[in-house]
Amino acid sequence: MYISDKVAKNAEIRARKVLVIDQDGNKLGEMSTKEALKLAEQSGVDLVLVAPEAKPPVARMMDYGKYIYEKEKKEKLAKKKQKKQVLKEMKFRLRIDEHDFNTKLKKIREFLEDGYKVRVVIMFLGRDILFKEKGKEILDRVVSKTSDIAKVSRGAKLLGKDMDIILEPITEDKK
Repeated sequence: MYISDKVAKNAEIRARKVLVIDQDGNKLGEMSTKEALKLAEQSGVDLVLVAPEAKPPVARMMDYGKYIYEKEKKEKLAKKKQKKQVLKEMKFRLRIDEHDFNTKLKKIREFLEDGYKVRVVIMFLGRDILFKEKGKEILDRVVSKTSDIAKVSRGAKLLGKDMDIILEPITEDKK
């Protein structure tokens, strides 16, 4: 995405009068666009419209190529710092052995410590659906064992033959 499509410069500026700011950030005052263009040309820089909605529009004398480069660099840095939210999933069945439960719990804790949200699912197979309260007990056990590093962002919900909850890590500022 190029910013140059959005910013008016030099002869592209359509306003009759503009508020001019020089390279050092000093206000030169309100003047006609032609006068501002002459000033910018004498200084060897471009006249760039930085605030077209202002009354009068604000134009700045600057090196346009450098301005675009800096703006794109800031956008890339902002995009790089964005964190994508990933939802990890751990599935349990009603008949789960203690060792298997602890292994899955350990993995859930690792996900939470890495900053991921975790969806914990109890799968009801066949007639297991008759024992929904046992599934709820397993979910409650997971919640109690992870309560020091996670909170429930969505409570137990039965969707078809699955019951699930979503855990999210407690961030440092919330502790």
